[in-house]
Amino acid sequence: MRASASSLDRLIVTFDDSNAVSNSGLILPITLAERLGLRDLFDSHIDLEDRPGRANVGRKAMAIVASILAGGDCIDDTAILRSPNAQVILGQIMPAPSTLGVFLRSFETSDIADVERVAALLLKRAWLAGAGPGDEPLTIDVDSTICQVYGNKKEGAYFGYTKVRGYHPLVAAVGKTGDILGIVTREGNANTARGAGEFVTQVINNARAAGATGEITMRFDSGFYSRAVRDAASAGDVRFSITTRMSKRLKGIISDIQEDAWTSIPYWLEGGADVAEVKYRAFARDRQDVRLIVRRVKPTPGSQLALFRDYDYHAFITDRQGETLFLEADHRAHAQIELVIKDLKGGSGWNHVPSRYMNANAVWLELGAIAHNLARFTARIGAITQTVITTPKLRRCYFQIAGHITRSARKVILHLEEHWHYKDKFLEALDRIRKFEIAIT
Repeated sequence: MRASASSLDRLIVTFDDSNAVSNSGLILPITLAERLGLRDLFDSHIDLEDRPGRANVGRKAMAIVASILAGGDCIDDTAILRSPNAQVILGQIMPAPSTLGVFLRSFETSDIADVERVAALLLKRAWLAGAGPGDEPLTIDVDSTICQVYGNKKEGAYFGYTKVRGYHPLVAAVGKTGDILGIVTREGNANTARGAGEFVTQVINNARAAGATGEITMRFDSGFYSRAVRDAASAGDVRFSITTRMSKRLKGIISDIQEDAWTSIPYWLEGGADVAEVKYRAFARDRQDVRLIVRRVKPTPGSQLALFRDYDYHAFITDRQGETLFLEADHRAHAQIELVIKDLKGGSGWNHVPSRYMNANAVWLELGAIAHNLARFTARIGAITQTVITTPKLRRCYFQIAGHITRSARKVILHLEEHWHYKDKFLEALDRIRKFEIAIT
């Protein structure tokens, strides 16, 4: 029996509207990028000398950033913004994907620092114009992640501790907003803590240069438990909170904690958890003790661990002042950087590292981080929300709107759907961004 034709079957589909434009909501972040002078930053700070991709650096970099904001996760995806009407929204000509591939492959190792400099200056301009913490306390989370690849010919893509082939970048993000303060692209087999001390110093410098004048705290997991990380934080006048590795000596110290020293806390597992604090000499040759805060949790009922031990222990060292229970809960909040990394991979092109060459991939990840920050700045400066909103949600609700362009006399008008659910917030955001002014430094 043949089903009757639905109303969708009777809908005629044609590609014949020369005035239609997709992703018209990109006018929000691209206008903000214009106000912040991002294209000029690319042009003035990146010099590819006589290499093939040297011309129009700012235009090419902005093309990739715009493509990532539109959901692109490979070089070929930049083609979706090459229509004449899309280029009206972007305010520039969109280069061909092959041209952008040549551009990315033109970067040498020394040029990556220039892209990092552009990212730092963009952060500074946005923060000094009101998107930053000012003199409020600032918490920075540092972590690493694996950007998985599948081709065995990609430079620097190796198997690491996770048994996954890929790259192993470092990431630092603001705990409250998710703004990226710095990234470093590394080979896939890099140890978690490799280069972490220098990275911490770079992140602190970026935050201070961007106008963060309040107290800074940096949180790390056990992969960064090292003297180099601790010393870099201390040298930068930054408080640290670092998960410790469970050494034999540490286990002995924890086992000596008296039962009445433990304080119960609310916890998501049945049976709750307990917290205690002792003094601890973290590294050999240290002359001073630090605070060691320990959380113990009963193993999940029915698990194998429940057969052999009464508690799981999680400890961290810190030089922060404050109540033990507050510091313990705050340290656990370090886990929220996983949401930032998830957003980078699902929203800013990090799920696919597109080139065969490592330097090109490092630049791609840097541009993805810039696109991520631009999306976060758009949400805050445009007053879309003062809480965290992910790039995919911004894309669904604001960036990927279909539009229709008309021209009348000397005016170009972008027509959007009359009954779009977020139209009021969209128009308010565009008005705020267009009124947004900064002193270019």
